[in-house]
Amino acid sequence: MNEDSVEAKSVHPDWEAVRARLKRCHPTFFELEAGGALLMDLGSDGWLLELTPDGRLLCQMGMDIEDIMSLMSEGTPEDLGTDEVAKQAKYYLQPAVAKFRPALHGAGFEETTEMTEDYVAATFHKAVDYHKPDEVEQMVRWCRQQFGA
Repeated sequence: MNEDSVEAKSVHPDWEAVRARLKRCHPTFFELEAGGALLMDLGSDGWLLELTPDGRLLCQMGMDIEDIMSLMSEGTPEDLGTDEVAKQAKYYLQPAVAKFRPALHGAGFEETTEMTEDYVAATFHKAVDYHKPDEVEQMVRWCRQQFGA
């Protein structure tokens, strides 16, 4: 319950209206949890677009840690350290990320790499203003166009 109340505080006041509009205009959006972030498969090398309730637009490409470990170790993942896995994941992600990096940076996205126990992801993110739903929708269309979705 505590996590939900923290998340509720960071929800942009216009999120619900923009969320409903985007789902109508782009039926390929889906949610992992009701009222949460909207996600869309961008159809190119596993890229995802995500709009968060707190006003962020993300384009991300990632790999499951188990897949990376399997590729690296031929079935013996217990032999690999976290640093090795992270370095190898970046190597596997690099070609797909490099392909879109110039356009995303040019559009004002910032790049980060995120690693958890489950995945490694290259994420490009920027703030969006839900007070300006036309601009948000335009950014979604731009992203889809860049990735051929």
